[in-house]
Amino acid sequence: MPLIMLSGGMAVLVTLFGTPLLIKLLNKRGYSQAIRQSTDDVQYPEHSAKVGTPSMGGVAIIVAILVGYFGTHLVFWSVPSASGMLALWLVLGLAAVGLADDYLKIFRQRSTGIRARTKLIGQAVVAITFAIAAVNFPDDNGLTPASQAISFVRDTSLVLPLGLFLIWVWLLVTATTNGVNLTDGLDGLAVGAALASFAAYIVITLWEFNQSCTTTAGRLCYEVRDPLDLTVFASACAGACFGFLWWNTHPAKIFMGDTGSLALGGGIVGLAVMSQTEILLILIGGLFFIITVSVILQVGSFKLTGKRIFRMAPLHHHFELLGWPEILIVVRFWIIQALCIAVALTIFFFGWVVP
Repeated sequence: MPLIMLSGGMAVLVTLFGTPLLIKLLNKRGYSQAIRQSTDDVQYPEHSAKVGTPSMGGVAIIVAILVGYFGTHLVFWSVPSASGMLALWLVLGLAAVGLADDYLKIFRQRSTGIRARTKLIGQAVVAITFAIAAVNFPDDNGLTPASQAISFVRDTSLVLPLGLFLIWVWLLVTATTNGVNLTDGLDGLAVGAALASFAAYIVITLWEFNQSCTTTAGRLCYEVRDPLDLTVFASACAGACFGFLWWNTHPAKIFMGDTGSLALGGGIVGLAVMSQTEILLILIGGLFFIITVSVILQVGSFKLTGKRIFRMAPLHHHFELLGWPEILIVVRFWIIQALCIAVALTIFFFGWVVP
């Protein structure tokens, strides 16, 4: 428990007190993100008040995660685990992809950022290198950070060959990171939902540590490598989101940008793969899943019928165009995320009680 509290506490302090320094620096240099403006052909929600708000706040989140995770290991003089380092690789690798996107949005004033194909290639490189490494580096018990089995609340009997496993992880990474990225359209919406997901993984990985097969042998124990270190990582991510939310909530003083949204998505999917809860991720990241589906439905409907289901996708912009206040949308969507996570945790613990 001290490791978890220290990791989260250090990360909170970094984003809570470090983010205003970043805001001041970005404002001084005029680094703000381009805001989409309505035209005669396309109607966007009214976001003129957000013009001039600095972006790239994800830098503060990443620094906080690094300080929380490595600072905890330094204080307790312990060696970071392979699982923790791989989770950080996903965060940093995907943050680099997001940073390239933010660069174009801020310095070139291109609101669309990098091309979708380029972003997908970058995500694929990070995802595949993570997947390859995750099925290597066995510990003394022969456990690797991830297994090639598809998991729900633990590994199932469906074991994928390496090629299909790489594709599976790539799909998980792409879907999750883009889901967080699509959700990051209103002040505090994505980072608040991500905070809830990381909090859920603190509970899950800590439970797996207490019921680990290496210490508590039994029919329902968990064969997860480094569960406690995954808890430390999840706590650092949650703390970073918590502190950043102070500055990102409505009216936002800073946006986290793709640097932050892709990094947080990477952290979430890394925890899902290495805690053996891949399919459960649909509920743990429930809001991100709903937002992504809304975009798929909108695009599919328009291409097939020429008609749109929503006034605008992603879904939160639909409610904006209906006249809902931004803060009302954010809070209600947070409630939806909390309900999804409550169901996910219920299923997870039910899977331990009933084999």
